[in-house]
Amino acid sequence: MTIAIAILNYNGAELLQQFLPSILAHSANAKVYVIDNGSTDNSLALVGAKFPMVTTIALDKNAGYAGGYNKGLQQIDADVVCLLNSDIKVTPNWLLPIKDFLKAHPEVAMVQPKIKDLAKPDHFEYAGAAGGYLDIMGLPYCRGRVGSKCEKDSGQYDNNMQVTWASGACLVVRKSVFDALNGFDASFFMHFEEIDLCLRAQAKGHQVWALGKSEVYHKGAASLSKENPRKLYYNIRNSLLTYTKTLPLIPLLWVYVARGAFDTTLLLFFMLQLKFDHVYAITRAYDAFFDRLRTTFSQRNHQLNPIKRFSVLLSFKKT
Repeated sequence: MTIAIAILNYNGAELLQQFLPSILAHSANAKVYVIDNGSTDNSLALVGAKFPMVTTIALDKNAGYAGGYNKGLQQIDADVVCLLNSDIKVTPNWLLPIKDFLKAHPEVAMVQPKIKDLAKPDHFEYAGAAGGYLDIMGLPYCRGRVGSKCEKDSGQYDNNMQVTWASGACLVVRKSVFDALNGFDASFFMHFEEIDLCLRAQAKGHQVWALGKSEVYHKGAASLSKENPRKLYYNIRNSLLTYTKTLPLIPLLWVYVARGAFDTTLLLFFMLQLKFDHVYAITRAYDAFFDRLRTTFSQRNHQLNPIKRFSVLLSFKKT
C-alpha cells in the first residue's frame, strides 16, 4: 500500500516552514506533496530551497480547498492519500495505525486520527476532534467536541469508531474511492466539502472511521476563524446543498424547516448585536442555496439518512 501526504497551501510559507519538518520526520515511506493554490508569497521557493524532498504541484490560481485538492490529486499516484492541513503537527508513527487499519478493512474508504489542539495539547481541537456526526438539525458535532466546547483527552476516545464524517484537516482517503466519487464538490470552494464527500461515499457502501491510536495536533483557524462571516456563509450554503443531495425526502424536509428556524433566530441574534456582516452572510447563503436548489435536487443519486436523534442546542454530553 502506497501512501501520499498532500498539503494544500495558499500563501502559507510560514506554516510550511513550521510544520513540514515534523511531517517529514515522522512520515516514513510516505511521499509528501505540497499543492500550491496559486500563492503570491514565497511558498514554492521556500519548499524548493529548504525541503527539496517534497514534490510541489503548482496551480495557476486559488481554487479553494475543494477545487485545489481535486486538481492536485489528479497528479498524485498512490493507493491512499492523506489530505493534511498546512498547520498540522504530526506525531511519531502516526501513520502506522492508519495503514494497518486500512489494510485490514477494505470496506473502509476514509479515516481520520484524533485531532488535538496544538496550543492546548491535552484537549481535542475544534476541527474534527475524534470523528464527526450530524445532529437532528444537520449541525455537525464530534466525539470530543459539541458546539465550541472541546473535551480534555483522557483516553475516552482511544478506540476505533465508525463515524459519519472525518475531518478535512487530516482526511485519509483511498484514492480509488476519491476518484470514483469525482472528488470534492468544487463549487463548495471551502467548508463542509469533507462531510459531503463522506456522505456520498457511505451512500455507495463505503465506511468512514476515526482511529484512536493515531493523533495529530492542529493549530487551527489558519484560513478563516470560526467568527468570520465568510465561514458562516459557506457553512450554511454548503450544508444545505449537501443535505439536498444526500438525505431522503422526509428527513430532508425536516432539516429544511429546522435549519430555517435556527438560521432565522441566528440572523435576529446578529441583528441585535449589530453584526450586519453576519446578517448579510446568512441572507447571501440562502440566496445562493435557492439559486442552486433545482440543479442540486436533480443530483439526488447518493441517498442515506445520517441524522442522529441528538441536538447540540439541548445537550452537551459525550457522544
